[in-house]
Amino acid sequence: MRDVTVKNELSVFIDESGDFGRYYNHSPYYIVTFVFHEQKNLIDEKVSVLSNQAANLGFPPHAIHTGPLIRRESIYQNYTLEDRKHLFSCLFNFVRKAPVRYESVVVAKATCCDSIELTNQISKGVANILNESLEYFLSFDSVIVYYDNGQIELTKILTSVFNAILSKVEFRKVSPKNYRLFQVADLICTLELVHTKLEGGLELTASEKQFLGSKRDFKKNLYKSIIKKQHLK
Repeated sequence: MRDVTVKNELSVFIDESGDFGRYYNHSPYYIVTFVFHEQKNLIDEKVSVLSNQAANLGFPPHAIHTGPLIRRESIYQNYTLEDRKHLFSCLFNFVRKAPVRYESVVVAKATCCDSIELTNQISKGVANILNESLEYFLSFDSVIVYYDNGQIELTKILTSVFNAILSKVEFRKVSPKNYRLFQVADLICTLELVHTKLEGGLELTASEKQFLGSKRDFKKNLYKSIIKKQHLK
């Protein structure tokens, strides 16, 4: 008999990389990453472990942002490479152990003549994710979508596509510091961007090489583990 105290709810945490502006060599891709978590699979203990690990490394309570962590920007300016790598490892191991899955929409902006075409390709990508696993999404009493509304164009796409395909969907604006799974979406989106650039023949930046290692190191030690979490089916 089903335990009615357990929410049959699916949480979807979303982060993006890129913008809706014109194509530039330094920003050739637009990526949207979706992290899926079934609420029945509790992660409270894992979240507590991650928070304690970050505190023990000397980091204040904050939203871990992988890009700035790699580039030694923002809050991470005064931390050593070793400390930053340790924090990254803590979040990365959290992702590996957490009961989550993910999907990403990747658009090469060079294929888009304008923002309308970019919007079209992203919309189709999101719709494909939902339609290809429609039975899975419909098995939940509710689907809660968490996004920080960082880009109004993406917000409009998400609300339009999700509401067109799913009847029981709710949107909530997320504060990144309050949700570790949003930070997971940020990490995966960053790694997907690095992988996409490498597959497209681009080189790692100096900070990426220093932090992530060589192309071979990245694929073997990081991306190989992350893609085990890919796809709902």
